[in-house]
Amino acid sequence: MDYGTVSTRTFVLLGIGAALFLIVPVVISIIWKKKKKEPYTTVLIGAATFIVFVVVEKIIQGFFISDANALGTFINARPILWAFTVGFFPGIFEETGRLVAFKTLLKKRKQRETSISYGLGHGGVAEVSVIMTYSMITYIIYAVMINSGEIATIVDQVKELAPSQLSQVESVIKQLTEFSGLSLLTMMIERVFAVMFHVGASILVFYACKDKKKFWLYPLAVVLHGLIDMFGGLMLAGVISIPNWAFEVVFAIASSLIFFGAYFLLYRKDKTEPVLKETVPAEGTDIGD
Repeated sequence: MDYGTVSTRTFVLLGIGAALFLIVPVVISIIWKKKKKEPYTTVLIGAATFIVFVVVEKIIQGFFISDANALGTFINARPILWAFTVGFFPGIFEETGRLVAFKTLLKKRKQRETSISYGLGHGGVAEVSVIMTYSMITYIIYAVMINSGEIATIVDQVKELAPSQLSQVESVIKQLTEFSGLSLLTMMIERVFAVMFHVGASILVFYACKDKKKFWLYPLAVVLHGLIDMFGGLMLAGVISIPNWAFEVVFAIASSLIFFGAYFLLYRKDKTEPVLKETVPAEGTDIGD
């Protein structure tokens, strides 16, 4: 089967995308640190927490949706249940990751800036600089295989060993052969709203930990996160059929509402004084000091 070719222009766009995804979130977090005199370790803790909890989530979620066991077969045969599973696993694990970080490593950082610093690490440095850059590099590798003809061998192997993933591989091939400047711009805009969501969710969970009376904000963050991802899952499962641009609009609106709601209703009303400088913890002290 002829899978087409990937143009030189596409390779250039993918390289630009990888560079931007890698650099921009790091630069923004550094500017934030300098402006607010925030400890950069908060950003790094946010990034590390995201990576750890997402890895654990993917391992456990993989069991629930694997065709290799009866439970996975049961879930995969029911599109709505499948969408719920792939939607609420990230919601539960990522928001719990925030909760754990704020309750342990960051428990003594009570200034409001901590919530945004963590969010920039979680949604910016980890999800964009690490995950998206890795994805762009993977796309470049796929593009090389398409042009060399090796992709046909990969598709045959997927058909034999993991047929349930065939549609994902074919989708990537289609995206690469049709990739354009508009595609890259769309990805970048979508990431902006994704980071806004992560910062907003981080603010919610931060205040759930800071004030016991507001602990309900944590399950709220789980539900909001789960519903957004479940909506995407319903599209992938074919339960909901709307254009991709319509989904992106819905996602942008939801992310904006969560971010601005958390920012104006919680962050702006908090008058806790920001930390003035970052100090190196003495031996035996908590990293949150």
